[in-house]
Amino acid sequence: MRKLVLFMHTSLDGYVARPMGEMDWIHVNDAMFDFADRQTQDADLAIYGRRTFNMMESYWPTAAENPRATKHDIVHSAWYRSVGKIVFSTTLEHSNSPLTQIRSEFNPQEIQDLKTQNGKNILMFGSPSIAHLLMQHHLIDDYWLFVNPILLGKGLPLFTTTKQITRLRLEECTTFSSGVIGMHYVKR
Repeated sequence: MRKLVLFMHTSLDGYVARPMGEMDWIHVNDAMFDFADRQTQDADLAIYGRRTFNMMESYWPTAAENPRATKHDIVHSAWYRSVGKIVFSTTLEHSNSPLTQIRSEFNPQEIQDLKTQNGKNILMFGSPSIAHLLMQHHLIDDYWLFVNPILLGKGLPLFTTTKQITRLRLEECTTFSSGVIGMHYVKR
């Protein structure tokens, strides 16, 4: 059975973006890129909201072609171009990529059905509004949270109030030289 894996940067106080969506506070370095590249190799489908998809589409399809492309640019660009993508959007009508499917409505049963199909994991980068829906329906199996050493005070929260408890088990914790702590939690 496939797992749905959430990858998300967060501030120490639980925000994934500042009030206007700014993510200029996120720390990344080569060690974190290597870590992420290892995780993406275990996935063959990605889920995005429109804003995150537009951001990804503006860079990753051609990132490896840049003469100054880093190892991460080359590896992640190849992965991005080869995986299926589901984008949830009420305004995006189509994509030029045959590997991209646009969904105007969130259907939790569709996600559950995808998880029962053969294949590698399903990854979700960013897209906090979609993450909230996935959490609400208990569809996320693994949480990879990258806690940045910053307090934002306000912004877009990763976790919203839920009526049900989701119990998690810490599988792994990695401290990066930037001060970011990568925590891998698995749903119990």
